[in-house]
Amino acid sequence: MEKTQPLAKKQPKSLLHHNHERIDNYYWMRDDERKNADVLAHLKAENDYCEAQMAPHQALQTQLFEEMKGRIVKDDSSVPAKDGNYWYVSEVSGDEEYAKYYRASQEDLSDKKLLLDINHLAAGNEFYDIGDITVSPDEQLLAYSEDTDGRRIYTIKFLDLNTNTLLQDVLHNTEGQVIWANDNKTVFYVKKDEQTLLGFQVYRHVLGTPQSDDILVFEEQDRQFYMGLGKSRDESAIYIYLAATETSDQLILDANDPCGEFSTLIPREIGHEYGLEKMGEFFYILSNKNAKNFRLMRATAATVGDVEQWEELVAHRDHILLEGLELFNSHFVLTEREQGQIRFVVHDYQGQSYHLGFDDACYFATVGNNPEPSSSNIRIHYSSMTTPSSVYDCDLTTGKKTLKKQQQVLGDFKPEYYHSERLHITARDGVKVPVSLVYRKDKFNQDGSNPLLQYGYGSYGITIDPNFSSQILSLLDRGFVYAIAHIRGSEMLGREWYEQGKKAHKQNTFNDFIDVTKALVEQGYGHKDKVFASGGSAGGLLMGAIANQAPELYLGLGCHVPFLDVLTTMLDESIPLTTNEYDEWGNPNNEADYQNILAYSPYDNIEAKAYPNILVTTGLHDSQVQYWEPMKWVAKLREYKTDDNVLVFKTDLEAGHGGASGRFKSLHERALEMAFFISLLNGRS
Repeated sequence: MEKTQPLAKKQPKSLLHHNHERIDNYYWMRDDERKNADVLAHLKAENDYCEAQMAPHQALQTQLFEEMKGRIVKDDSSVPAKDGNYWYVSEVSGDEEYAKYYRASQEDLSDKKLLLDINHLAAGNEFYDIGDITVSPDEQLLAYSEDTDGRRIYTIKFLDLNTNTLLQDVLHNTEGQVIWANDNKTVFYVKKDEQTLLGFQVYRHVLGTPQSDDILVFEEQDRQFYMGLGKSRDESAIYIYLAATETSDQLILDANDPCGEFSTLIPREIGHEYGLEKMGEFFYILSNKNAKNFRLMRATAATVGDVEQWEELVAHRDHILLEGLELFNSHFVLTEREQGQIRFVVHDYQGQSYHLGFDDACYFATVGNNPEPSSSNIRIHYSSMTTPSSVYDCDLTTGKKTLKKQQQVLGDFKPEYYHSERLHITARDGVKVPVSLVYRKDKFNQDGSNPLLQYGYGSYGITIDPNFSSQILSLLDRGFVYAIAHIRGSEMLGREWYEQGKKAHKQNTFNDFIDVTKALVEQGYGHKDKVFASGGSAGGLLMGAIANQAPELYLGLGCHVPFLDVLTTMLDESIPLTTNEYDEWGNPNNEADYQNILAYSPYDNIEAKAYPNILVTTGLHDSQVQYWEPMKWVAKLREYKTDDNVLVFKTDLEAGHGGASGRFKSLHERALEMAFFISLLNGRS
């Protein structure tokens, strides 16, 4: 029996700011407690409607799920990494959703010992996520943090590795990080604000004492800052990291004096972003002070507080972004990005350097886990759109790469079946937008006949690099071209690329994505009637914006945990992640920012017109983008849209922002979107 689409009741609420009134008929859908009977009933009705709409395609969805699952090696392990006296490794086996963590005194793991079995810990929970796993300096105790509802509120527990028994200490309501002092009995953690879910306080805990006795050692008053913890490369210092969108701060404590006080290293300055690391007598600082794309500086304990006394090691360059730094005893390694492509530059401390690069047209690479600064190798993770994830150890002196492991892809996958390209599409204002794409060679003729799936994000300076996805093969093998549009709002082309896609310039993000779609169709990469787009979180905002601004270009959209009600959210300081995002979106308490956001906010710009077919997903316990944003958006779309296209909305009643947990369960969500897109190509027959 075919279900009727759910139509939500309307309860008009007036929202008045800057003498401008908005009427929100669906404001009632917000329920911070997530217990409102009407809200839960409507979400269930939407889930039932989604299930009914997708029921004819259940066989396809199951097939896609089995394809994706069938490519995953059931028994797999990480490459062992040496930290202190032990080698650490994680393993997954059979149909288990989660990993087991081991350590051994030998690299061959001949005497490996089980530390944690996440499957055992997750048993009985619909959702389970491990936040941090860290071993005490004397290697006798292990701390780990767990989230059981998807809201990223972690509980910290402690395990005695000699007796394999839990200590009585349990730390609630934390960000998940655990940092050990060097006395092996004191730890530091960040506590969350229960309303905004922002970490804003650092506490010190001594093992064997109740959490109620923990000492508050630092509180950040400015709620625009995210807070994190870390330990220096040489293990001598503990850090508090503070980061707003445009400003950094870092405090330091002697790790051998846990009862001491954290002190400021560099005076906080609005607009100064930096990352600082300590090795021996020197501090190494990646700083944007007079350097938009960052430069590398060095200072001593005596000079670190005075920017004017810093020594420059690597100068600023207009077209090269410095993204990261890894310190070793013999060398330091910079992660750089030029023309959108990552590379590594290895420096010795005498001033010599060389590039460590790869050969693919476009690829993703990142520095891996390198616990030991005394190592003569750096571990690097590498993949491209045609090359499965690979782990290399690279000799710091010679640059020689040794492949330690490459992800095995089961089935009939062969890299030579596929081809990847990097294009540069000219947007409407003349700027060239990088695009990474991949397709199966025998399914593609560049004649405009292929279906095209375009992905984008475009916010927070986050760059979506072209890495390998075994899941995408299910679309490529059916003739899809898959493209990632590296639109403004990321840092693909440096810091300016980010700044031109935020606040008053946010419209560039949407224009870039739309212009890439048009160009790819014009150049024969996709059929004009077979174009799909997908994005999540801030990428869901992107989907909402293009649905309003260019609905005729897309046959279907996948819109996941989407940020859609931008204006209302940014006006409400009680909602998690609002105040510390003013530098990203603008502060709508200021009229100019209000008008900028109003111009594109997806919820506020819904009109009576035809929209694409749309699949929307969210998690009831999402702490980053609240469930009611997509819920309201779908309700308003149902009210306004003039077409008969499919609009389905599915809420995972157990999950948060990251979706379902576990390595197989999350594939169901991906299979749902793929089945939705393919069914549209097949006329939903």
